[in-house]
Formats: sequence, structure tokens, C-alpha cells
Amino acid sequence: MEAAVKENIHLMWLSGMNRPDHNTLNRFRGDRLKEVLKDIFVQVVHLLAEQGLVSLKELYVDGTKIEANANRYTFVWGNAIKTNKEKIKKQLDELWQYAQQIAKDEMDLPEPPPFDKVDAGAVKETIENISNALNNKNASGKIKQKLNYAKKNWPAALDKYQKQEELLNGRNSFSKTDPDATFMRMKEDHMKNGQLKPGYNLQISTNNQYIVDYSLHQTTADTTTLQSHLNEHQHCFGINPEKIIADAGYGSEENYQYMETNDIEAFVKYNYFDKNQSGNDLKKFPFRVDHLHYNKENDCYYCPMGQKMTNIGDATKITSTGFKQTITRYQAQNCEGCPLRGACYDAKGNRTIEANHNLIRLKNKATTNLTSEEGMAYRKKRCHDVEPVFANIKNNHGFRRFMLKGKEKVATESGLLAIAHNLRKKAA
Repeated sequence: MEAAVKENIHLMWLSGMNRPDHNTLNRFRGDRLKEVLKDIFVQVVHLLAEQGLVSLKELYVDGTKIEANANRYTFVWGNAIKTNKEKIKKQLDELWQYAQQIAKDEMDLPEPPPFDKVDAGAVKETIENISNALNNKNASGKIKQKLNYAKKNWPAALDKYQKQEELLNGRNSFSKTDPDATFMRMKEDHMKNGQLKPGYNLQISTNNQYIVDYSLHQTTADTTTLQSHLNEHQHCFGINPEKIIADAGYGSEENYQYMETNDIEAFVKYNYFDKNQSGNDLKKFPFRVDHLHYNKENDCYYCPMGQKMTNIGDATKITSTGFKQTITRYQAQNCEGCPLRGACYDAKGNRTIEANHNLIRLKNKATTNLTSEEGMAYRKKRCHDVEPVFANIKNNHGFRRFMLKGKEKVATESGLLAIAHNLRKKAA
């Protein structure tokens, strides 16, 4: 762009013969735009809506993963941090047990510390206590060597792990060269093996192949992005969409419940929708809970042999996002000697099943929507409304990797992509 405003007559006219250098352009893109670009994008969408080119009532939602501008091999994994902390906790416990054995006759030996929580301060204090307990005692050289190593390295390591966990903020990984980026499996890897790369999950809502809204996420699964994406839409336009059309990646109880609460009609598939429609799922898994008969009046299920399965209590499960699910458990009375025992249930005792009645109700509601004439029309249109937008951005315009670092700047870059796509389509 720096060269173009000096050479390209069209851009010379647009810039009013000004010649900003690379640093000025980059600073404008990365710093000045981040507070105002979303408002500009919303104004563009409103102009398109006024001209009848887009509707804010019916939205097609999908997401794609775009690689971050970060080193692919400098990563930090949340599970590795947990493993290392557990190793420190285990070795610290072993050292404490050894100190108790050596100094068991001493009356002033402190009480053992709680090992359920490992932090730098507690570990440092514990190591000092162990060192004092072993002072002038006949401890082995190996123990003294391990104690010196622990004193020198463990507190600093735990400080580092604490800072890394703060950067993770619930994620399972991040890149050292862009801590906001999460390692995700990219479909378009050149080796076609789904290599993990640092990236961001870009969610968009489209109508008539125009981008109506966009949002950037650090989670790999689309399931956990829908609510914040729709909240962003409500914040920008002041209204909720009337209809949402999306694939099975968004079909969860939490998402269905959110859309029902906000009076949004959901044309969103769930995991087994296509298999249920084809009948293959029933043939392959005839004894699964979904295919058992439920009597709502008596609140009981009936097994394939017609035996009554009674309610034995409810349990509450909390998802990773904090959503509470109520699970009801049912148990058969006597499975011994049943001719279908091997195919129906191969564990010991009587068969016990779990049912989420709210999710079953929401799935049935989604099935009714999806199998209606309106729903079938939306399902056919979804694949050539939202997916070509990503194809146009990635394939036709070659955008497969962000150029900026940090979530705020990458969000600005995503906004520029969305505005550019809409203006190009309008001009065409």
C-alpha cells in the first residue's frame, strides 16, 4: 500500500495525493481502527439492509479456523502444566515423608503441609521446613541433591506455571509468540493430515452471501461460540434474529435453550439428525436410549423386551461453560436370563440408562423445524449461503493467515475482511 499510493492513480486519488508510509498505515490498522471498525461495519450492513440486499431476521451461521501469525512450534499445553505440577506435588510429598522418618524423634517437627494446592510460596516454605528437619541428620546424598534442586527450581517453575495458566484462561493451549492464539486442527494443512497450528475461530452470520456479523473466538469447538456470537449481534443491531440456520456443530442443549429463551427459531441440526432421518442409526443401534419407548405419564422407559425401567433419581451435570444439565436415571427390574442381554447390555447387574428430558424435548422441536417445508428449504440454502463466503475469502483472495498478533488486532483484521467482502460483492 505504501508503494501503491505513489504509483497507482486510483489510490493516489483516494489518498488525496497523501503518501503515508508503512508504519503510518500499520499503526492506523492496528491501533486506530480497533475502537471504531465494528461501528463502520454495522453501518455498511445497515446500508445493505436498506437497499434490500440483506435481512437481519434470517441468519446462516458457520465458523472457520484461520491460522495466527505465530510460530507453529513454540506452544504451551495446559495438560503439560497440570502434569508437571502433579510431579512436583508427588516429589514434595515423598521428601516430607522421608523427613518425618529421619527426624521422627524431634518434638518440634512442623505439621505436614496440605498438598492439595501447589503454589510457589507454599512449596518454598515446605522445602525450608524439610531442610531444617534434615539439618545435621544422616540424610542420603541423593535426598540432599533432590532437596537442593527443589529449592533452586521449583518455586520459579511454579511462578511460571501460574502466569501460563492465567494466559490460558480455561483454554488447553497457547502460542508463545501470540499468547491469544490457541492451537487448532486446520483442515487445509498441505499434508492433509490435520496438523495443529496456532489460530483463531472466526464465526460469521450471513444472509444472501453478505456477512451480517462476525466474531472472533479462542475456542476450537463451534458449540461454545454461538451464544457470544448472537450476543454480539444483539449488541450491534439492538435486535435478535428471528431464525438461525446452522449445522450440527451448534446443536447442544445450551444453545437450543438460549435460542428458545430469546424467541429465536432454531433450524440447527444435532449430532445424529442425518442418521435418524435415514434410519441407519436405528438399524445400527436399536438398543440405544433414544430408541427406547418412554411413558411420560408413568415416567418410565420400557426395554426392548417390554420390561419397565423405573426412575431411580436425578443428577446435575455442569458443562465446561457452566451450563447445568438435569440427568434422570432409570433402571430395569431384572435383566438376568434375558435373551437380548448380550446385545442390549453387557455390564453386570440390571441395565441403567440416563435421559436428559429437556434436551430430548429441544431435539424433537429442532427435528420438527428441520423437517418442515420451510426447514428443508433453509437446509438446502445454508450450504450455498454461508460456506461460499469462506471459500471466497480463503481461496479466491488467498487469505489463510492473519498478519497481526493479539486478539484485539486480529478482530480488527477480521472486520476489514468482512467489510471488504461485502463491498466487493456489492460492487459486483
